[in-house]
This record gives sequence, C-alpha cells and structure tokens, in this order.
Amino acid sequence: MILLISLIFSASSVIKAQTFPLISQGALINVHGTSNVHDWDMKPTKVTGELGLNGSKQISAIAIKVEVKSLKSGNGIMDGKTYDAFKYKNNPYIVFLLTDASNVKLTENDTEITLTGNLTFGGQTRKISIKAIGKITKSGDYHLKGSVPLKMTDYKMKPPTAMLGTMKTGDAVTVKFDVTFKG
Repeated sequence: MILLISLIFSASSVIKAQTFPLISQGALINVHGTSNVHDWDMKPTKVTGELGLNGSKQISAIAIKVEVKSLKSGNGIMDGKTYDAFKYKNNPYIVFLLTDASNVKLTENDTEITLTGNLTFGGQTRKISIKAIGKITKSGDYHLKGSVPLKMTDYKMKPPTAMLGTMKTGDAVTVKFDVTFKG
C-alpha cells in the first residue's frame, strides 16, 4: 500500500513537470577571452537545449549542448587552434546539466537565480554556479541571461597559441548567455 501511494505521488509530480525546448536561432552565447595581441570572441552556431519547470513554474532542469566545431571567431586559424584545445574529435560537445537552482518561481518580472550544475568541455566535468536573471516573457516563453567566468586550465585545457607561440591566449574566459525556451 505504501509503495502504491508513493508511486501515485511520484507520477503526479512527473505529470505536472513540463519541458520546453531552447529556441536555438535566438540563442546568444558568447565566449570572450584575451590574448597578448587582442581580445577575442567566439559564438556557436549550433546550440540545443531544454528547460524543465515543475508545476509551480520553478526551474527543475536545464540541459544545454553546444557543438564545439560550431564555435566561430571570424579567424579560421584561431578556430582551428580552439578546436584542438577542446580535443574536439573525442569531445565534440560542451554540455551544461543543471543539478540545482535556487528556489525561485519564474514570473513576468526579472528574477535572480543561481544555477548550479555540471559543465563539461575538453573531456573534463566541473561543478559551477552561475548567477542568472530569468523571467516569463509576454509571449509565454522562458528567458534566461547571465555570465560566468571560467579558466581553461581548470578543465585541463591548454590555452591556444599561434605563430610559433608568439601569440598566446589568456587562461580566463567569460561565457555570456541570453537564451529563450519556447513556452
């Protein structure tokens, strides 16, 4: 009897949970870094993801997947060096999977959220926390934006170099995101 009751409660919470796909054509993700020559930016062209909300409109799941070879800087040499640093042949994706969100309900007003999850790139996974702003848009979609500083060496990546090592990228990068999930 206890097993039956727990199954009923579990099923009702699963039924109330909903998932919403990332609107990829509107996903703005920017990786910003520095070098001893100039700052640089890379933007992916292939991003997929999903947002999960429970029945109270609280974030219960987020999964974001970026194809490494879709990262573009406008400089083919830099792109190639970056793909090599990511060891893209064995690790073709950058993936973020939410493990916890601060207990907030999304509304039509901006809401501060801390998203904690596992970020995987270059074959390494680390737990990170991201400060974000979330809200429900007038069209009923779910919008998140924020940024997070990272170090390539934390993921056992060697910052790319070029021109026989005379051009060196910095270890620190900042990932900014502005994404919407179809409501």
